[in-house]
Amino acid sequence: MSSTPLNTKTGLPVAEATLPFWRTKLHALDSFRSSEVLPSQCDILVIGAGYAGVSTLYHLLETSNSPEPSRIMLVEAREACSGASARNGGHIKPDVYYNILKYTKRYGAENAAAFARFEAANIYAVKEMVEKENIDCDFVLTRALDVYLDDAHAKMTHDAYQELRKAGVADLSDIQFLEGSSAEAMSGVKGAKCCFSFTAAHLWPYKMVMHLLSNLVARGISLQTHTPVMSVSSTQDSEGRWTVTTSRGSISASKIIFATNGYTAAIAPQFEQKIVPVRGICSRIIPNVPERTSNLVNSYSLRHGPALYDYMIPRLDRSIVIGGAKDRFWHDKSHWYGVTDDSKLIEPAKTYFDGIMQRHFNGWEESGAYTDSVWTGIQGWSSDFMPFVGEMPGKQGQYITAGFSGHGMPLIYLATKALSEIIKGEKKFEETDLPDMFKPTHERLNNQKNEILGI
Repeated sequence: MSSTPLNTKTGLPVAEATLPFWRTKLHALDSFRSSEVLPSQCDILVIGAGYAGVSTLYHLLETSNSPEPSRIMLVEAREACSGASARNGGHIKPDVYYNILKYTKRYGAENAAAFARFEAANIYAVKEMVEKENIDCDFVLTRALDVYLDDAHAKMTHDAYQELRKAGVADLSDIQFLEGSSAEAMSGVKGAKCCFSFTAAHLWPYKMVMHLLSNLVARGISLQTHTPVMSVSSTQDSEGRWTVTTSRGSISASKIIFATNGYTAAIAPQFEQKIVPVRGICSRIIPNVPERTSNLVNSYSLRHGPALYDYMIPRLDRSIVIGGAKDRFWHDKSHWYGVTDDSKLIEPAKTYFDGIMQRHFNGWEESGAYTDSVWTGIQGWSSDFMPFVGEMPGKQGQYITAGFSGHGMPLIYLATKALSEIIKGEKKFEETDLPDMFKPTHERLNNQKNEILGI
């Protein structure tokens, strides 16, 4: 496919991306524009019509003191929900143990525990919202299984888990641990060394986001797709407004919300090397003989080693969505680090998913499972692996919800709820439920460490 940029500016979305399964049934608003001519002014401008941008507006308009919808604009470089939100694995899988010991040592016990609680709470908050809004998005509350296939990695993780238990930092009551033959029996994964089980969920993310977006448009917000932002003024004008230049003209806005994830640094240069575009790959697999498969009811991570894993959900239609394939390309960062081109597959990984179910899952050997589709997507990884959620330091009236490091689904809904409280002036950052390490600060922006590359 063509990788023609939407414009000549480096780091913005390309025009023709690979087709993810989630976007095979397009919503009527996919390429919608509320007006033929781009409005020149608004009170609130949201950049990015993915999960983060749409969820922020959903929360902003939820309460009685919400802003006037007709004074809100949502601009999107490509189609609505065409970025990472529609290219992921479809799972809402909280980190309730894996990194918590590391976060305890780095941020303190209280902050680490708050992080784990925040992620776990997102599952039930999304479930409640989906039910309240009556959204048809295949939401399933389930258990996640982290299955370890490498002895050394299994031992290292179990040792850390035991240390975490002794410290009594986080609530581990929902976690079940099994090893050896018990792990293989429970997971159905061949050669499983151990596995951790905990509450998770999965859904059709595009359908959820587009349902919320359609309600926002019905309430009067201005949606402008195919309107890439080229730049944002470095200072406010005499009336305290920011000027945002797009491919269709300029917009003057009192408040700007960057929901731009992997593309943030292209229009907010202070985030250069702080939020890095990272390309990933995902697929959909269909069993040719469904009756010759084992019945999978959990979502999965197949952990081959530190930082090397595949993530997977079994869908209600008996297909499988699985992504990862890092051991094929992670050693060469030219395939993924700083890459914003999702019009191409990752060459060393494009056949990785062929036969993966037969290789790893008992009972799938005669399933005839085949790879139906493969796509890529651009994530936004922060240099410290923590998202930026809150007001931009030194930029009054600018806000950000980005840098979710491939882990946005168990964070975004409640993170944007808290952000909406900050935007409306109801709470300061410290008064919200956001973990302290999510706050955008000069210190974070000036930190030269890059944990993505380990330097």
